Amino acid sequence: MGVIEEIEAMSVNGKPQVLVIRNGSTCLAAAQIKASPCRQGDDSDCAETMASQVQLPEDILHHIHTLMQMQDAAQAACVCSGFLRSWRCYPKLILSTDSLGIKAFEKDEITKEFIGRVDHILQNHSGMGVKMFSLHTYPCSDLHPSYVDRWLQVAFIPWIESFELTMFGRSGTKYNFPCSILSAERRSSIQSFFLAVCSFHSAAQVGLMSSLTNLRLHSVNVTGEELYGFLYNSCALKQIYLSNCEDIICLKIPCLLKQLNILEVFGCLKLQMIESNAPNLSTFSYAGGPISISLGHALQVTKVAFRHDHSPGALHYARTKLPFLAPNVQTLSLSTRAEIVNTPVASGRFLQLKYLEIMLCAPIFSPDYDFYSLVSFLDASPALETFILRIAQPAIRPDSITEDSGYVSLRPRCLSEFYHDQLKNVMITGFCSAKSMIELTIHIAEKTKSLVCLTLDTTRGHDRRFAKIDKCLKLSKAALVEAEKARVAIQRYVEGRVPSSVNLKVIEPCSKCIY
Repeated sequence: MGVIEEIEAMSVNGKPQVLVIRNGSTCLAAAQIKASPCRQGDDSDCAETMASQVQLPEDILHHIHTLMQMQDAAQAACVCSGFLRSWRCYPKLILSTDSLGIKAFEKDEITKEFIGRVDHILQNHSGMGVKMFSLHTYPCSDLHPSYVDRWLQVAFIPWIESFELTMFGRSGTKYNFPCSILSAERRSSIQSFFLAVCSFHSAAQVGLMSSLTNLRLHSVNVTGEELYGFLYNSCALKQIYLSNCEDIICLKIPCLLKQLNILEVFGCLKLQMIESNAPNLSTFSYAGGPISISLGHALQVTKVAFRHDHSPGALHYARTKLPFLAPNVQTLSLSTRAEIVNTPVASGRFLQLKYLEIMLCAPIFSPDYDFYSLVSFLDASPALETFILRIAQPAIRPDSITEDSGYVSLRPRCLSEFYHDQLKNVMITGFCSAKSMIELTIHIAEKTKSLVCLTLDTTRGHDRRFAKIDKCLKLSKAALVEAEKARVAIQRYVEGRVPSSVNLKVIEPCSKCIY
């Protein structure tokens, strides 16, 4: 048969006792065999006869069905009346061109096939028992909103726990999510709510979302005021993820969200202010331009990720502002593309910080940027154990130390008298031969008595290579030349200053790093 690919009969004392039906790697059913009139050697007839004799209690059959992927569950319903009854209340409706196996090439054909299959599934589903509903309309750009409205009426029933809707519409128009379908009975059980490429303009009128713990909005048209009203009625929230929501100017998180521990905000271009009063927030991530940020008392915030990709000064902001925004941060990740001023010495300190990672992406930062100024972060972090500095694209610097014949006789700068007594692991990827980077490295080697491992990686990061396909992040010819300069600089100026107790690892380009 086309659906049932394998039937295995397990025997006890030479007599078949258990029947296992599989579709590929998926187990469709397992049951006691009551009798089998099949003759040896007639495999296809045997499969059909045995499949028709599967005897299982209805609740067990239903449970087996819920464990299958949706395609397998639909196929099983085609060959077994018990599974057909179970299909009418199958709990996970994941509807996309991939999950439905649509192979058409023309957009009109894809949309027509998608509508037909979704209609057929939902017409044959009773609506009862749905725990998860996921609808992804890509690449159906001409899908009329009336179809989606109709499908959501089936999706939103009492007891639904997880809802996802990702639309793919024409440029400039977005599907308007019908908040009216979120009646008190329907919304009371929702735990996870995800919208993408939609409008959510009636969010404030939704009402109490008493079970909602996870909210994700991507490219959703919703104002700050509308979102605040929605959040105010969602007191059980634990996680909020917002990305590319360009109508939000002021994001306010009400103090009623006592269970909120994760807040992530990315690419909301019009955003000017984040004001969080959630008392137990522990993880805060922000990517975007410089804005006003207030995290309230923020004593519980221990993990912060901060990224300025298209505006200058992320490291300057982090060094001068973050010690006061999140005084108890333990893990800090910083990323910048346009650092045009050196990192300043500032009064604020990261007294609890244990892990610091700084990424300088595609170095648009000033060619005169002083890597040694990053010592300011080390001096401010007396509990720091791990420091990682990543140069995403190896810096081609005009101030290569290998081209300064007089530098070998000079002592590097020592602008700081601090020792880093807890620092154990340091890694620099995209290591270059700039004087200030050599000075930073020597400072770490000489001021860190606790240092266990120092990794100087002249590639783009050996720890981030594509291990599954045995490939490295590629290096240009200019970057390969710089990697050779960096290797020479390490030999001349660094190796002799690293204590013998420290495991010094120097990573050089391999054949898989070359374009």
